[in-house]
Amino acid sequence: MKKLYILILRSYLGPLILTFFIALFILVMQFLWKYIDHLVGKGLQWQVIGELLFYASTTFVPLALPLAILLSSLMTFGNLGERYELVAIKSAGISLRTVMKPLVVLSVLISIFAFVFSNNVLPVTNLKFKSILYDVRQQKLALNIRESIFYNGIEGYTMRIGKKDKDGVTIRDIMIYDHTSRMGNSTVTRAEWGRMEQSADGATLDLTLYNGYNYDEKTDRRNEKNRPFQRTYFAEQYRRFDLSDFKMMRTNEELFRNHYQMLNLKQLTQAEDSLL
Repeated sequence: MKKLYILILRSYLGPLILTFFIALFILVMQFLWKYIDHLVGKGLQWQVIGELLFYASTTFVPLALPLAILLSSLMTFGNLGERYELVAIKSAGISLRTVMKPLVVLSVLISIFAFVFSNNVLPVTNLKFKSILYDVRQQKLALNIRESIFYNGIEGYTMRIGKKDKDGVTIRDIMIYDHTSRMGNSTVTRAEWGRMEQSADGATLDLTLYNGYNYDEKTDRRNEKNRPFQRTYFAEQYRRFDLSDFKMMRTNEELFRNHYQMLNLKQLTQAEDSLL
């Protein structure tokens, strides 16, 4: 009987592991398909993406395990029946209940493991997963200034670049609208050409403009009278834009800690008692 149990367990463990990882992969792909719009175009580091996928796959373990147990059981007994091994076992006087006994015991052990995992590990991974997913969804799109298209991704400014040279640094026909004073399009900078570079740490965008004009036309909102229009020529002008909003900021995990998905059984019981 011991050899029979070993045979059945060996036939079962292979499909169990295979179907578990296949189910986990499908669930992770479903997650990526759902949130793909929040992931692409934001310049996320591979470390952040890897961390997000790791925590996502961990949260899907309780969903993948039942699917793996079901599919591997069907595959195991299907293979035994296809090779007539199940017929030989029953012809030896061994009941189907006895044949299924090692799988039932293993399923109970897996269920205990799943409960311990869901009670102790899953709340922690849920906290990490929800926190980093929130930060990714709040992350702004990566800086992407294209030719002849107005770009307003930088807070308080709208800019247009007519042409970029092949070196990726030299730009031509530049127009910058300054909205920091909240006076509409009253402050405009135009330049014939310039150079656009990011700082080494990516914290700032540095523009050096050549042969241009600053246009300034402000309105006095109290009496709605136009102030004099000003046009100032410059041979060279340096502008620096803050890109700190494009960096991924990590939210304090304590903000999510009291959510029910982040609590274990004991904490849920305490939370329930506090509501009564």
